[in-house]
Amino acid sequence: MRRADKVIISTAVTGSVNVPSQSPYLPVTPAEVVQAAIEAVEAGSAIVHLHARHPDGRPAFEPEVFEQIVPPIMERTDAVINITTGGSSAMTMDERLAAAIRFEPEIASLNMGSMNFVYSGIADKVTDWKHDWEKQYVLNTYSHPFINSFDRIEHTLKTLGSKGTRFEFECYDIGHLYSLAYFVDRGLVPTPLLIQGVFGILGGIGADHENLAHMVRIADKLFGDDYQFSAFAAGRDQMQFGTHSAWLGGHVRVGLEDSLWIGKGRLAKSNAEQVLKIRDIVEDLGKQIATPDEARAMLALRGRERTNA
Repeated sequence: MRRADKVIISTAVTGSVNVPSQSPYLPVTPAEVVQAAIEAVEAGSAIVHLHARHPDGRPAFEPEVFEQIVPPIMERTDAVINITTGGSSAMTMDERLAAAIRFEPEIASLNMGSMNFVYSGIADKVTDWKHDWEKQYVLNTYSHPFINSFDRIEHTLKTLGSKGTRFEFECYDIGHLYSLAYFVDRGLVPTPLLIQGVFGILGGIGADHENLAHMVRIADKLFGDDYQFSAFAAGRDQMQFGTHSAWLGGHVRVGLEDSLWIGKGRLAKSNAEQVLKIRDIVEDLGKQIATPDEARAMLALRGRERTNA
């Protein structure tokens, strides 16, 4: 791992997993997503990872929805914009790529393997559903795998990479690192890499700290110091895994996409609340927080001037 002098905080402000019935604080409308992103940047986040939603909270892929989100964030912050290509498992690949193709961001997320990506357990915890679509949406993940085949990964690398977009490689298991190594060996992925270790998703690697250390060991074996590492765990283990990643010399990701909580039994009232908490933790470790421009330099990003906002 290329150990960082300063820690990049990335904030995933809404995602496509959690549903409005779980928390009144989950950003849904474009205006809410914009405000959440701005507050996160003001709190110390260098990167904002963006999904979009329809007014009833359903995940959205349409570029016209993202057009209500990306330009206002760029106008009011200097943050690195990271647009999802994961979308949701209910979307086609063309739908998942639509926003990133429209904006050609500095960085985009890229899931590194097909997997069972199960969050049907949400239905066991929600008793009062706000919208008709929510319950069946989460239950469907028990029987519908999340497809990220090699041809889809290659298509994404070529389509967005030709425009200068780099990637946050989301690795939900050790095998995903080997899949990434395959594309690196083929010359389709420039270094340095940004590897985002994802823990605690049912169907992926568990939120066990030994797994985090093991992922770094295997990544070191495959990529040496040609990669930057970040990690997060879904749900209650979010802050512990951010702390572990920063302690190892990596970066951190927080946000209401990954966890709706700020402490045991306490819902986070904003993304910024999580940013401030992990910032305090990182600074208590004796580390500094990276600015957006410092993050660009560490990740060899092209700069925001070519983003089609």
